[in-house]
Amino acid sequence: MKKIVITGGAGFIGSHVVRRIVKNYPEYHVFNLDALTYAGNLENIADIQNESNYTFVKGDITDADFINELFRKYQFDGVIHLAAESHVDRSITDPLSFVKTNVIGTMNLLNAAKEIWNNQFEGKRFYHVSTDEVYGTLGATGLFTETTPYAPNSPYSASKASSDHFVRAYGETYGLPYVITNCSNNYGPNHFPEKLIPLLINNILNNKPLPVYGDGKYTRDWLFVKDHAVAIDLVFHQGINHETYNIGGFNEWQNIDLVKLLCKKMDEKLGKEIGSSEKLITYVKDRPGHDLRYAIDANKIKKELGWEPSVTFEQGLDQTIDWYLENSEWLSNVTSGNYQKYYENQYE
Repeated sequence: MKKIVITGGAGFIGSHVVRRIVKNYPEYHVFNLDALTYAGNLENIADIQNESNYTFVKGDITDADFINELFRKYQFDGVIHLAAESHVDRSITDPLSFVKTNVIGTMNLLNAAKEIWNNQFEGKRFYHVSTDEVYGTLGATGLFTETTPYAPNSPYSASKASSDHFVRAYGETYGLPYVITNCSNNYGPNHFPEKLIPLLINNILNNKPLPVYGDGKYTRDWLFVKDHAVAIDLVFHQGINHETYNIGGFNEWQNIDLVKLLCKKMDEKLGKEIGSSEKLITYVKDRPGHDLRYAIDANKIKKELGWEPSVTFEQGLDQTIDWYLENSEWLSNVTSGNYQKYYENQYE
């Protein structure tokens, strides 16, 4: 069987990727490598934990000795690297932890792959999942393309930009077969409630303020996480080595407009008077280095690999809200910290 290691597979995007690869490729054995930090939750993939072609490995990509031993033991044929510190606000208060995970962790994986493949690259691939934030900020017009110069403005985006450069350098210097994707903001089920959409849902359910930075006119391109997982599947199997693919939703929203739409949908689904949740909107002090606008030109992956989003934003948002309302226990476990006991109960 082909052996694939997916890093960060207990996280938000990673769990959807792991599920898709395990279910769609029975000829692969998928190893889910996750350190189970605050955003890693094995409840996200409880439905596949007993599949015969799936193995969970608890470990930290910043531990070079551990990573080297793991790669030597299992002789992976492919790497899909999603593990990362990803919250901009956290990177502002603790930038070094982002350097450690996103840069050093990626380097450890690159070195381990280079060693075990030892110039025998046939059938091998290192797939690095990155973000559109490496490109910096856009004005009122224009789109990020695969050739947009890097101009990161936060410690988070700088750490991801650095890791992108190292992946590319290993391809150019050592011939390592790699692909990189840079994706726009994801939303959907299993998202840890520190990011905007799950935070809003949770706060509305608990009648808490809905924080909106600055004037609320920051613009983002939003992509449903299951569509991102499909794109990752396609790029891993059909993408061209040493190429970058931008993945976006063709779906720009100003933050305040998104918040108001979500408030309306929550009122409808909860049977509340329309406008009730909107009264919870609270404008808060802007964060440093806040990028005005992100927008992805995803025509390359559309033309070359035939990928495009399968749902509109309103359809995806409906599915997302419904999932959180139907999975109140998951949300309660995450917000209380009880989800961290799952590993102990299941594996220890």
